[in-house]
Amino acid sequence: MRLHRNLCFAVIDGLHLIFNEGEYADKVIQQLLKRDKRWGSRDRSFIAETVYSIVRYKRLYSEIANVKAPFTRDDLWRLFAVWATLKGIRLPDWKYFTDTPTRKIKGRFDELSKTRKFRESIPDWIDELGVKEIGESEWTKEITKQNEQADVILRVNTLKTNKKDLRLKLQSEDIETEFLSEYPSALRLTERANVFKTEAFKNGWFEVQDASSQLVADFLDVQPGMKVVDSCAGAGGKTLHLASLMQNKGQIIAMDIYESKLKKLKVRARRNGVHNIDMKVIDSTKPIKKLHGKADRLLIDAPCSGLGVLRRNPDAKWKLQPEFVENIIKTQSEILEQYSKMVKPGGKLVYATCSILPSENQKQVDKFLTSETGKAFTFVKDKKVLAHKSGFDGFYMALLEKNKDN
Repeated sequence: MRLHRNLCFAVIDGLHLIFNEGEYADKVIQQLLKRDKRWGSRDRSFIAETVYSIVRYKRLYSEIANVKAPFTRDDLWRLFAVWATLKGIRLPDWKYFTDTPTRKIKGRFDELSKTRKFRESIPDWIDELGVKEIGESEWTKEITKQNEQADVILRVNTLKTNKKDLRLKLQSEDIETEFLSEYPSALRLTERANVFKTEAFKNGWFEVQDASSQLVADFLDVQPGMKVVDSCAGAGGKTLHLASLMQNKGQIIAMDIYESKLKKLKVRARRNGVHNIDMKVIDSTKPIKKLHGKADRLLIDAPCSGLGVLRRNPDAKWKLQPEFVENIIKTQSEILEQYSKMVKPGGKLVYATCSILPSENQKQVDKFLTSETGKAFTFVKDKKVLAHKSGFDGFYMALLEKNKDN
């Protein structure tokens, strides 16, 4: 592979924004890819994949290059040189690569790779937390899988089409996909591509949604005509899935504390041909209280550490702090306590997270069931999804039913 200056400069600029300015990797990459209209798909994928790779292995590469944050531009070029050397890419004779110790880089890599926290490039505290919560063996396998690039998974919008027709339509646009047998609405891209430019996407035939995330709406057991509340809807991936499962019949109330996210859901709903969603911003306790005892179904897709989706958000490893995890556990507990009151007797709720930590998952549910509010509910079933077992994102979901006499 031959390195091109303008692409490498884009990578260095992106790393500066992520590592030194604290910007989110996905947003930075979106900006970078708009820089030059002449860049083809290969150029774009080089930028995106190189940035993500160096972000993913920031700790390992920093140790090898002997540099520390905040990184100077020279430091960032050293990280780039480590990445290129380990990929077997010949470094051109640019000033940034003068005196790059190629053999030393490989030797340091071999040495550091013997230790998990360096090999998988994670902060000490996350490594310790993972071992404590899911055990040495499971954690080792899980964090290895979380460093692999995630597949692109689509969810067919059954309000507009079906899997077979979507697959044919994408084929006509030079995008190959395959069915996933255990996921009724999912298609996996056999090669990465920009699916957002396709006619199929513009016509609302699909959404990009990981296979594990697609399990959540199914778990809620919705029927057409129900009153369903999605209480932490965000930009609405699961809301739209619920709408298609309900065949656009009944009512979905999509709630979130961020109005900006609900605005994105509005745009997506229009494209998907969904018209049974009402949106409510949670700006006080009133919107929740108004719905007490009204919902047939309630989805609580709770805010969490995101340790099940590091493949998609590798920069989260460097942004997460131990106190955030402690605080989010308190928040989850409060949300379960307050929001569960919206379920009517005989109704059901699903509590879900994209975390793999029992403290955010089973333990939250167990704690809730022993509380005064939780005593009105019965545990039905739960599902723990680990990336190294499923091949998809790490997730948790629990189904609870409210007793009929409450």
